[in-house]
Amino acid sequence: MSGIQDKVIAITGASSGIGEAAALLLAGRGAKVVLGARRLERLGPVVERITQAGGEALSARTDVRRREDVAGLVHLACERFGRLDVLINNAGSLATSPLDDLRVDDWEELVDTNIKGVLYGIAAALPVFRQQGFGHFINTASTSAHRIVPGQAVYAGTKFAVRAISEGLRQEAGPRLRVTVISPGMTRTNFLEHVKNPELRARFEEVRDKLAISPDAIARAMAYAIEQPADVDVGEVIVRPTAQD
Repeated sequence: MSGIQDKVIAITGASSGIGEAAALLLAGRGAKVVLGARRLERLGPVVERITQAGGEALSARTDVRRREDVAGLVHLACERFGRLDVLINNAGSLATSPLDDLRVDDWEELVDTNIKGVLYGIAAALPVFRQQGFGHFINTASTSAHRIVPGQAVYAGTKFAVRAISEGLRQEAGPRLRVTVISPGMTRTNFLEHVKNPELRARFEEVRDKLAISPDAIARAMAYAIEQPADVDVGEVIVRPTAQD
């Protein structure tokens, strides 16, 4: 039996990119996946692809900026399958720009999605995990949580926060819960739709086209953390292109 077989796994930001890749990979290994995303029209085809392959998948419109949406996703998993083994807090925004652009709305978007979205996930799942006596948080950070570059000050700040919150959660979690941070490097996703500064967008496009890796690489890292024995906690995995600085 795989360490993933029959586990109930909820994933935010599951309609594209890393979240979609994780949903497909984990369902393919026997997990029951509960998928959340803001755009149901993108989420539906992911669910259909999983179910047509014989897997189990549910979906719910989930905007992680809304606490009730995240709570609803966790509730759906518990209601349908009787438990929740893993919550993957994956939804994120990459609304990067130089601070001089004063895109305050984007700063708020970054904080609301990347920090508060993770906290809402913790608030929804931690009581469930405590009652069950087991559970696993996987929080998506970034290599920007390790290295700051111009144009990414606020974004990097939110991802540093994800790492700090995750480490605090790990220390408080006790011996029965697990906490993993996944820090992807440049990955082929639709992240450029968040980047409004034209110079920064052009720079990202050049780097992406040169060295970005597949979202499947990040999904495999998530699977690795999940499939470990219950007494093994993979604290953090950094996955980046070999050519990335």
